[in-house]
Amino acid sequence: MTTPSIFRTAMGAGFDRLHPQLRRRFSVGLASGEACTGRGVMHRIWHGGAWVKPFLALGATRNILVPRPGRDVPFVIENVPYTDTFGRETVSFVRTFALPGRPRRFDAQMVLSPKKDRVLDYLGTHQHLASDLHLHAEPDGSLLIRSGEHRFREGALDFRVPELIGATAQVRESYDDATDRFRIQVEVVNKHFGPLFGYEGTFEASYTDIHVRPGLRPVREERRA
Repeated sequence: MTTPSIFRTAMGAGFDRLHPQLRRRFSVGLASGEACTGRGVMHRIWHGGAWVKPFLALGATRNILVPRPGRDVPFVIENVPYTDTFGRETVSFVRTFALPGRPRRFDAQMVLSPKKDRVLDYLGTHQHLASDLHLHAEPDGSLLIRSGEHRFREGALDFRVPELIGATAQVRESYDDATDRFRIQVEVVNKHFGPLFGYEGTFEASYTDIHVRPGLRPVREERRA
């Protein structure tokens, strides 16, 4: 019997309600032997108020979020499964945005939670931030992902990010049969200050054998869930 992907395991029966193209894309894993690369265009990358810019610039030093807005920005997303330092199956979500002057990356590495009912999302080059992701199949076959609380881990530091400065992310991914392209929409919102950051675009996906290229894995890996 083939081991299911971390996403199928977390979603249970709901996984089968996804559009067939989404099911294939989120079936990448060590058992499938496949990686997925998406190439497309972010039609819009947006930011909230000016006060957000210093936080985005700081996050960008560790490949978290994107510090510049833009229109019609080419991008690549690499979903590559591998086994991390602690023996956990991991799937990369490394997004590279070809912004003018300098490409920017937004890195995440996903593993199955210890209870196997959600996915853990480790952000950035050093996995200082972690959050729970809850995945749901929508009636139209799209995938809706909502983040839970964020936790900061570095050495002896281990704490929940306060709601005042934290944020929740909502990701909606769907497949457009008319254009044969995936659609992605992301919005990051603070409960008190409103929308902070987001992007929306379309892409095509291709599937290859697993190859973990240099620079795809984070500099530091975090054991704590």
